[in-house]
Amino acid sequence: MSQEQPQRPGASQEPIKYGDVFNVTGELASKPIGPKDAAAMQSAENKILGETPKGGAAAAMQSAAIANERAGVVSHNQDDVAGDQGVAVIKSDADGDVMITEAVAGQIVGQYRQPDVSAVTTPAMLVDPGSITIGEALEAAAISAADKPIDQSDAAAIQAAEMRATGSSEITPGGIASEAQSAATRNARTQRFEDQATLSDVLSDATAMLPKDKAVTREDAERVVAAEVRNNPGMSTTPGGVGAAMAAAAKRNQNSTI
Repeated sequence: MSQEQPQRPGASQEPIKYGDVFNVTGELASKPIGPKDAAAMQSAENKILGETPKGGAAAAMQSAAIANERAGVVSHNQDDVAGDQGVAVIKSDADGDVMITEAVAGQIVGQYRQPDVSAVTTPAMLVDPGSITIGEALEAAAISAADKPIDQSDAAAIQAAEMRATGSSEITPGGIASEAQSAATRNARTQRFEDQATLSDVLSDATAMLPKDKAVTREDAERVVAAEVRNNPGMSTTPGGVGAAMAAAAKRNQNSTI
């Protein structure tokens, strides 16, 4: 995404402006980010996406607005600067994925894509016994994104997948979620790319490591994709990664019942 981390005003008491946080131009770039616009973007994200994504436009705007208000450079009731065009969050199709575009006063402040699982409607009890399981979907990711070093977004997605497979709200000690989190932590401290643990290292035996397994449903895929996106600074999923593999499996399972 295009936004940068907002910086608190310094001794000069200059407000954080839209141009400081987003790649925007013209009059909007020089306007301070205030609480009303931040609240409007949060409302739009909740309405269209069902949540306020970590690292999304609303989160960046809220952080800047809070800093500005605390510094006394904007008021809580300051008029919005988005103008007649306001704020917008738009979902559109993009080659089988969903493209999320966020805008303020007609200028794009964020854009990212994620797998589309909205067309999958098969309840878990109607999935054919021969359908793809969560373990199999994870093993597919171990092949399609084999050499990708595991990071926090992968670990979060794997944890969500394990919980959906087991039906538990806790990770399995010594299981794939625990191993993935340990790998992500080690990788963050490992500089040499070739020394970092990959998806293949952790997920190649996912089916055997899961104490329970189940066929992938739309709800499973949505939870995993959401976990991966929330923990990715770029607000996206890895091509061929865990979220993408789960979304593909859910669609395959849906098609197999038609």
